[in-house]
Amino acid sequence: MSAVEMSHNHAAGGLGQVFARATAMIAAWNDARITRRELARLTDRELNDIGLTRGDIERIARGA
Repeated sequence: MSAVEMSHNHAAGGLGQVFARATAMIAAWNDARITRRELARLTDRELNDIGLTRGDIERIARGA
């Protein structure tokens, strides 16, 4: 009985890690989406004021 409980706990931990990774990936995707949207709303002059061009938006959104 004890071995079954340990296996169950191990499997639950693995599932929890998968869920945590999936949640982190979704959060990162959403952060990039919001960053991309907000930077795209700026005018070329506003982007230039902060040292960016339209071509930089995707790189910045990806966090690179």
